[in-house]
Amino acid sequence: MADVIVVFPNKDNAINIRNILTRGGCEVIGVCTTGAQVLHYTELLDEGIVVCGYKLADMLYTELREYLPKEFEMLLVASPEKWQGDNMEGVVGLNMPIKVYDLLNTMNMMLQAMDRRRRKRKKERPQRDPKQQKLIKDAKELLMARNNMTEEEAHRYLQKCSMDSGNNIVETAEMVLSIMSE
Repeated sequence: MADVIVVFPNKDNAINIRNILTRGGCEVIGVCTTGAQVLHYTELLDEGIVVCGYKLADMLYTELREYLPKEFEMLLVASPEKWQGDNMEGVVGLNMPIKVYDLLNTMNMMLQAMDRRRRKRKKERPQRDPKQQKLIKDAKELLMARNNMTEEEAHRYLQKCSMDSGNNIVETAEMVLSIMSE
């Protein structure tokens, strides 16, 4: 689940929003009053959502959005005239006065979207270059010839050795080739 940082110039407002989100099941890791504090938190995290007002003690939300890493999204809580013309990427707006139901539903929607993107990124396997593919193919062929394995068995063997040793499959294929070629 993504981490949530709440930032408002008024600390009491930030604490109230944090309490609402926490009761709604969100994990709020920080309550801030300045954009600089938010940026400090983002250095420690991989991704998350920043819930903020239009104007912070040290910057506007537009500046904060520019400084945030691309893995972070922003939920802006402000009156419509403050943000409706700004179509910034990664910013979702929520109208003031805020309703608990709307806040929780919007946060859940954003968290689900982040979760879907995270799963999609995990599914995308890194592409191997032809040299790496040839190493794996050669190791499988050697295993098939020496140990009377099918291609699937040889591939599973390389995967298992890779996981057991903590190396990637290319390094494992190199090891198999160096050991069995002797």
